[in-house]
Amino acid sequence: MTWDKLLPMLWEGTVETLYMTLWSSAIAYLIGLPLGVLLVVTRRGGIMPSPTFNAILGVAINFLRSIPFIIMLAVLFPVTRIVVGTAIGTKSIIFPLVVSAFPYIARMVESSLEEVDHGIIEAAQSMGSTNLQLIFKVLLPEAVPSLVNGAAISITTILGYTAMASAAGGGGLGALAIVKGLNVRKFDIMYSASLLLVALVQIITVFGTRFTRGLDHKRR
Repeated sequence: MTWDKLLPMLWEGTVETLYMTLWSSAIAYLIGLPLGVLLVVTRRGGIMPSPTFNAILGVAINFLRSIPFIIMLAVLFPVTRIVVGTAIGTKSIIFPLVVSAFPYIARMVESSLEEVDHGIIEAAQSMGSTNLQLIFKVLLPEAVPSLVNGAAISITTILGYTAMASAAGGGGLGALAIVKGLNVRKFDIMYSASLLLVALVQIITVFGTRFTRGLDHKRR
């Protein structure tokens, strides 16, 4: 295939991939970030201990995390059709992407918050900080570099999920590589789309790493 035909296809696939990735990442973080905070603050010895609630929340998140994305796509077909109006297409893939991603993000946030020095929390408590102040003025600010690094990892994971979304009629570079490339033996399309996916992952990873280092440097 000539470049004048291939480039528009790659551009359209890239736009669709970024559309799915960025929207699903943003929505998944709106759900996963507070859940990750709750996992930390409600554990035994946390600033708002509630072991029973923590255990139930942990089991629910682990259950959702254990379901492979391709299976989640199939299971959520009826729900996606109700929520979005269709179970096929680029926009419809965002819903199962969010459901698959937010439990993973919740655990990433939990891991980042666990890295905060407990001595800083105790010092803030000794100065009379409320629980909300501890969360928003101590825990989250202190964990920002780790949260940013975790966000980069989460986004690249979701980007990988979009490649599998072609199995459910989704668009993007994954569909381009499989449906218009591999399935019809047009390997130039398959390799071009695959390399572009790899490039996107590398760009996000490098940007996240440099941004994290910059934040760490400023804190020092």
